[in-house]
Amino acid sequence: MLTVEKIGGTSMSALPEVINNIICYNRAGQELYNRVFVVSAFSGVTNLLLENKKTKAPGVYQQLANGDDFHGKLAEVATQLKSLNESFEPLGLDIAGANDFVDNQLRIALTYLDSAVTMLASGYLNEGVLLAAREILASLGESHSAYVLATILQQKNINTQLIDLAGFADSRPLTISERIADSFKNIELENCVCIVTGYAKGTEGIMREFDRGYSEVTFSKIAEILKPQEAIIHKEYHLSTADPGLVGIENVKPVGYTNYDIADQLADVGMEAIHPKAAKPLEMAGIHLRIKNTFEPAHPGTLITKNYISKIKRVEVITGTDQQLLIDIYDPLMTGNVGSDLAIMQIFYGHGISYTFKVTSANSISIVIWESDFKPELIADLQQKFERVSTEAVAMVCLLGSNMDQPGLLANAAAALAKYDINIISAGLAKGKVNIQFLIAREQFKTAIIALNKAVG
Repeated sequence: MLTVEKIGGTSMSALPEVINNIICYNRAGQELYNRVFVVSAFSGVTNLLLENKKTKAPGVYQQLANGDDFHGKLAEVATQLKSLNESFEPLGLDIAGANDFVDNQLRIALTYLDSAVTMLASGYLNEGVLLAAREILASLGESHSAYVLATILQQKNINTQLIDLAGFADSRPLTISERIADSFKNIELENCVCIVTGYAKGTEGIMREFDRGYSEVTFSKIAEILKPQEAIIHKEYHLSTADPGLVGIENVKPVGYTNYDIADQLADVGMEAIHPKAAKPLEMAGIHLRIKNTFEPAHPGTLITKNYISKIKRVEVITGTDQQLLIDIYDPLMTGNVGSDLAIMQIFYGHGISYTFKVTSANSISIVIWESDFKPELIADLQQKFERVSTEAVAMVCLLGSNMDQPGLLANAAAALAKYDINIISAGLAKGKVNIQFLIAREQFKTAIIALNKAVG
């Protein structure tokens, strides 16, 4: 059957395992074909090109955006890419050819980036030029990894098509979907393996809305166009019942089945199986999504479908985050006053801030946001309209499941937290009961996950 598959950056850096465990596992001859692989840049490369995702240490883009000399940083990227090329020589990569590819790509990119700096210096353009520079830089990582993997497979006499959606040599004003459709129009999928860049050039700019999540968007759009029987994401871990790093690998198991609603709930607390906006086209098209562990190829992984409901009442995943902020808005005039919530939401909308949790009482509304989204101006605007506004750093722990509507679950979970002297700051669940949320003190996050995993996992 036709599959569209995505390979993440950490997995790509284990390229021998990618080839043996994903592309060639239990396959030979014609069985290798009718598959499309969307690849991320090798681990760490996009951090060098843009900025470090975790530490925010500047990469090439930040140097350029700040008006600093970025040429040295770009030279460091070239060195890193060529070092990666050398490491893959035992797999059959032609080092000279791969290094020439790197030099050529960076030469073209440098031409574009120097022109961007000139435009920025003119004072006539700013944001649009910076976004274009960010897109150019991001594309380099995926173009490199796709070239390396495709070349190695070709050396192994596997009929491989390299599809570079970065469009460096194509100035046509195509949307992302148009570029994808055009790239695949003459390819006989049943007779080849396709290696595709996770970055896709388009007139709308793939990073405007998704930024570092762009490879999942490309993956999703390709699946939407090709309509495979299954879409697959290969990660370096299983989608598990809890984080093995917190509760111990012996206390978790892979989630066998779940639905797109639960995938959305996971993403809402930062544990993304797939970005929600990338998942929606798959869900609406009825395409099943499978999450697999690159390093356990025999395991079927987790199958995510639109309509799956567990036949037994159970918690499927225990998860959460310790990176959230509780904002409590109090005003005695809220009681019976139509529009207080609307006024608050308009302020949040004006600052472009979404929330992950909200509860109300007669005179107060408590809202939880990602701490990274916090803006002092938001609090200042709220204080102008309401008597008291306070903030508190919190953690959120969640019980997720497609069929959790059982008497006593909420009580058992609360009792499990109380057993470890964990005070519940707030709690909530919607009618569908697919997500039971507890707000607790941030320093008790790990203890709470362990407690819930023992009691209801």
